[in-house]
Amino acid sequence: MPEVQTASAIQLWGAGGFGFVIGWFVYYVNRYRKGDVQFSDITTLIGILGGGAILALFDAQTDLFGAYGIGLFAGFFGYFLFLTLWVSLSKNFTVDWFLDGRRKKPTSGFEIPGEIRQTTSAMAISNEENSGFND
Repeated sequence: MPEVQTASAIQLWGAGGFGFVIGWFVYYVNRYRKGDVQFSDITTLIGILGGGAILALFDAQTDLFGAYGIGLFAGFFGYFLFLTLWVSLSKNFTVDWFLDGRRKKPTSGFEIPGEIRQTTSAMAISNEENSGFND
């Protein structure tokens, strides 16, 4: 019988932290994608999450792979929970933002200085909406 190697606490935390970062990033990328979801995206995602590179780092039947999986879960759903928290605390967003991006129009008390680069994510303000915003 082969000798069973146990992982140290630092190895488990490292694998879990790595999984957390990957999970957080996967949720972020999927949240702000511009195109429709396609089957090839799912295939790519499975390749990233459980593919050869990950299995080279963490053998499939070890505590390290388990810690990576827990970290992946925590990062993916942690992003969603933080997003839900910040939307619920904001006076400018409601749960409708999750459905179709609806949000309240900024009031005259807000300003975006001219030297600030425009947002290029899903929450960007279009030029039509931005006209008169800096008055």
